[in-house]
This record gives sequence, C-alpha cells and structure tokens, in this order.
Amino acid sequence: MLAAASSCHSVLPTMRRMMSAPGVWPVSQASRAALRKSRTFATISEDAFRIPIIDFSKYRDAATAAEKERTAEEVVRGFTDVGFVYLSNHGIPQETVQQAFQKSAEFFKLPIEKKSELAWRDPRANRGFVQVGRERVTQSADADEIKQLREKAPDYKESMEIGRDWDTTYKNYWPREEDAPGFRRAMLGFFQTCHELHVSVMRAIALGLRLDEAFFDDKINEQYHNLRLLSYPPIKTQLLHGEGQARAGAHSDYGTLTLLFQDSVGGLEVQNPHTGQFQPATPIPGTIVINAGDLLARWSNDVLRSTLHRVVAPPAKAISDTEGITPARQSIAFFCNPNQGAEISCLPTCLTGNGQAKYPPVTTEEYIVGRLKATYV
Repeated sequence: MLAAASSCHSVLPTMRRMMSAPGVWPVSQASRAALRKSRTFATISEDAFRIPIIDFSKYRDAATAAEKERTAEEVVRGFTDVGFVYLSNHGIPQETVQQAFQKSAEFFKLPIEKKSELAWRDPRANRGFVQVGRERVTQSADADEIKQLREKAPDYKESMEIGRDWDTTYKNYWPREEDAPGFRRAMLGFFQTCHELHVSVMRAIALGLRLDEAFFDDKINEQYHNLRLLSYPPIKTQLLHGEGQARAGAHSDYGTLTLLFQDSVGGLEVQNPHTGQFQPATPIPGTIVINAGDLLARWSNDVLRSTLHRVVAPPAKAISDTEGITPARQSIAFFCNPNQGAEISCLPTCLTGNGQAKYPPVTTEEYIVGRLKATYV
C-alpha cells in the first residue's frame, strides 16, 4: 500500500523489517498475525514506484505450500504498492497470443461498412465494434461532462468487444466466417484461456490476503468478462495536440483484474500517485501486464490499488517539416469481472482497524453498467 491503512503504530517496526526483504513479505505466523490485527501496510518511497515482474510459475508449479504462499504475497504486494504487475511464465503459450493478435489485425482491416454492421449498441451487453471517437474513457461519471470531453478530445482508437458466448440474454456480434476466417474460433478459445489465468491469479490474491485459496472461485465462475481487441490507427500528430487529447484518456478499469497483452510499440502509462506523473509501462516480451480494477479495490477496502493509467502516442515519424505520423498500435485487454449478480462488499481480512468498510455493497452489474452508460455515445 502506498499509504498506511490503520492508525495502529505498534507493529510498524515489524512492517519495516518485512518491507526490507527483496520482493516478498516474510510468511512467519507472527508476521501474519501482526498484519491481520493491524491491517497496516508500510509505505514505499516515490522513486521506488516500479511495476514488479513476478514469475508466476513459482505459484503454478510450487513444490511446497510455503513457496506458493510467497509468490501469492508477492502478487498482493504488487497490487498493494502499485496496482500493476508484469506476470512472466504465466502459462499462456506465446503462439496463442500471436494468433489472437493476428486474427485481431485481420478483423480491423475489414472495410468500415462490414465492421459497422457489428456496432456496439447496449451497455448491458457491452458487445460489438466501437469506431474511432465513439468512446471517451475518463474517471468522470457525469454523462454531460463526458459528452463534452468526447467532442473536444475523443479517444483515437477502435475496438471490438466480446463477451461470454453462451449468454442467453446478450449475444456476441461476429463477422461472417468468409469475411474473417477463424476469427470466432480463435477469440472464443482465447477468452477461455484468459478466464483460466484470471482464476489462478485470483486464487493467488486470496491466499495473499489470508483468505481461503478458493475464496473467489464461486464468485467469478460465470465468466462475466469482456475481451477487448484494440487497434490504434496511425494518426497525424496535429490531431493529438488538442487539450486533453490522448489515444485513451486517463482512467481506472472497472472490474477485478485486467490482463493486457501489448505489442512492441508501447504507449501505456501508469500514474504515480505520489507525484501525479505518468510513467511508461514498457512492453516486456513474454509478460502480461495485469492491473487491479475498481471492484477489486472496493472488495479489498482499497488495500489493493486501482491505479489510473492512459495510452499516449509513441514517437512519430516525420512526414514534413511541420507534421509527423504515429505508428499503428495493437493491444488486447481481457477485463475480468466478478459474477453479474455478485455482491461486492469488504473482504473480512481487509477491514480497517476500527472494523469499518469504506464503501457500501454494490453488485457487479450495477457498477459496471453504470460506468459504461456514461462512457459511450
């Protein structure tokens, strides 16, 4: 945590000794008891704000319970301090990721007429194609304010939103097979693969928060997730010079976790809450960037951090003395959510020192649909 979560100071020396260990918290019974009693997390300095790289094979393939617990605590520490981690050795084959990127690129190369047939229509469904300028991500929840932001500085990106395919109420919008061969099959497989990683990371978080490892299993099993394919077209730099303009504005995500697969172009930046400055989350081959979302922050009473982030344009290539053009960028985000009707209320191990929860209970659907209604035209 970047700020202490309790007024109790009696265990601070213990916490400082814990924080001196490189990369993990000790797992002694005394340390656990101290944390459970006080809910105190030591601070980190401004210049120590770095996204940690976590080798998740040490959790997946742990030979002992202690080894698994150490990695789980490392995962929680990353979300506590920064809100973001790089996950290496995560178990998703690189060939699977490459295929998803290839099929995504093929989809966005379709004529706009064919993509527009699949247009996003309903925040409750949150499915379909979103053309450049239709979305304006922001922290605001005011529809009029977002409308003004969208008109002045729309997000320069297009996306394709895919949900669970067996939903009896809301259906995915798929391109015809002859237009995008293999697209549907590849994306459904990738959706399932990402869900399985989500379950594993949530089990690690549960263990790191001193809950039963399977605590979240029956709260995320409905796969109420959103697979978002993203394409950032090349754009002249003059179009990015307007006030508040970015390829995707500063925002936090809505759900539990976001799994972000980046290409090599870059552009993702994460805000340092100490300074307000945005720092690059440079692509690291073989890793997935994972960040905590708003509902996980609420669930954990802000013990886990939902950090602001944005996408900015990478360096442009000059095309004249006064103009440049940015390269195209691709990314794939898998927005992990709790079950549609799950009640998000403070976890028992995350209450403050006086036993208080910072937020009233809310269901997943109430929170996410409310945010989506204000975000899109």
